[in-house]
Amino acid sequence: MNSQTNYYKAQEFLFNAAPDFFKIDIYDVILLLTAFVILVAAILPRLLAKQHITAPLVFMIAGAGVYFLPIDWHLPDLVDDSWWPKRLTELGVIIALTSAGLKLNKPFSRETWRISWRLLAITMPLTIAASAFLGWWALGFAPAAALLLGAVIAPTDPVLASDVQTTAPNAEDYSPTRLALTTEAGLNDGLAFPFTNLAIAVALVGLDLSGWFVGWVVMDVFYKIIAGTLIGIASGWLLAVLFFKTPVKGHLSRTMTGVAALSLTLLPYASAELASSYGFIAVFVAACIFRQREEEHEYQTVLHDFSEEMERLLVAVLMFFVGIYVASGILASVSIPMVIVAVVIIFIVRPATGLIGLYKCALPRPKQWVVAFFGIRGIGSIYYLAYAVYHANFPQAQEICSLVILIVVVSVAIHGLSVKPVMTMLDRWRETGQLESNTH
Repeated sequence: MNSQTNYYKAQEFLFNAAPDFFKIDIYDVILLLTAFVILVAAILPRLLAKQHITAPLVFMIAGAGVYFLPIDWHLPDLVDDSWWPKRLTELGVIIALTSAGLKLNKPFSRETWRISWRLLAITMPLTIAASAFLGWWALGFAPAAALLLGAVIAPTDPVLASDVQTTAPNAEDYSPTRLALTTEAGLNDGLAFPFTNLAIAVALVGLDLSGWFVGWVVMDVFYKIIAGTLIGIASGWLLAVLFFKTPVKGHLSRTMTGVAALSLTLLPYASAELASSYGFIAVFVAACIFRQREEEHEYQTVLHDFSEEMERLLVAVLMFFVGIYVASGILASVSIPMVIVAVVIIFIVRPATGLIGLYKCALPRPKQWVVAFFGIRGIGSIYYLAYAVYHANFPQAQEICSLVILIVVVSVAIHGLSVKPVMTMLDRWRETGQLESNTH
């Protein structure tokens, strides 16, 4: 029910200088800030094109600064009110997965996956195990909390990885480094789900295998991965037929806009979730299937460009709020051991497990170091954390939340400042042939 006053505000302001006439509504402030973020998201990439700083880092810093404006912020707790962060980050991830899938010119060729399969099958499980061990041994986390830390921090982030991803559709890409990081980010977000569900199972029923092992293996590992993959294949094929086999095929790019990319994101995701499978896998697979059909069609570029614009907007909003949460004091409970663990995960665990996964692969040593180092952590980790605490009560959940946010902040800062000069250097070396002598 709307609150009412027994006087007319305009009259009172003119004759009694009552301040209520210019009372600020927090909703209007949020709308103004949202408009500002959207505007900046549209123009910032051009302003930063030749700078060594990435847009996510700028938005995170901006969010931290905005928090100190005289506004009565009512921020939902990321643990106790996890529904909102779960849904917001979920949208950001699935849009980014569509964009990543549409970038792959040959999504099902052996060459596309010759490196990234190592990162998925070797690097990711090792990262989960090492991070979980650090949580248990160095921070004293309970088993369920330690498993959760490993699961949420292992996947690289498709939302923040645009600066290391491969090129747009039909643009020739000579970089196996970018290709490996794109395909890794595309699938490991979905493949982190079984390990997150493992942590949820332990949090609910304990370490007794009889309470969860069979159900976890049969349903969370095999059924959900297979069902998500099949739904992605069916959705991608169906949408490709509808888009490319209609009578207006030759005029498709003029009669349909990139908004149709939302169907390529939402249809497979919603279908997979309704089937209790992994929507992240379904979205990425659907985008790859769609990309394989009519590879040279101009509408592929239309859809990709729209997905990338949406991704850029969501990155701006999400990182803006990460900055606000950081400024609000979410890192106040971070201890020295937690800082050490965060640094070890970013600078030792990921690079070391990355190099182990890439051992003896046909990739020059400098590129192996780059792939191993740029395991960007970001919105995906926040999503998995929110998803897990939404479905189960975890011991030390607040500590895990602070640690994950710290890792995201450090990753965005370090990787955001180094990615452009490093990738530019690799491109220059490729052009001059300086990498040829470093292959194994």
